[in-house]
Amino acid sequence: MTRGIRVTVRSQFLPDRSQPARKSFVFAYTVTIQNEGEETAQLRTRHWVITDANGKVEEVRGDGVVGAQPVLRPGQSFEYTSGCALETPHGTMEGSYQMVTARGERFDAAIAPFSLAVPLRLN
Repeated sequence: MTRGIRVTVRSQFLPDRSQPARKSFVFAYTVTIQNEGEETAQLRTRHWVITDANGKVEEVRGDGVVGAQPVLRPGQSFEYTSGCALETPHGTMEGSYQMVTARGERFDAAIAPFSLAVPLRLN
């Protein structure tokens, strides 16, 4: 949690969108951003660091999330789902959202590392 902003993420493998023979493993992740603080904050930009099992790192920066720059008043939350493709069956993502308070103060809300992984199968 950063300045009252809690970010939680759930990820899942999408086998119907993946092509392992072509080194394409697709994942969906659902992010919940909750304002547990006492001041209103708006999400302005995102920064993701995506690392696959080979150590290949990709950084993604951009405005908002899924076309939105949500304003979160105390007690409010925002949830969205997006996706990511890797060349390996597992990897990690982490990053931050740049937030701006109603008073114009900027801060980065941390997104802790989370796993992207193909579930193990028993034969």
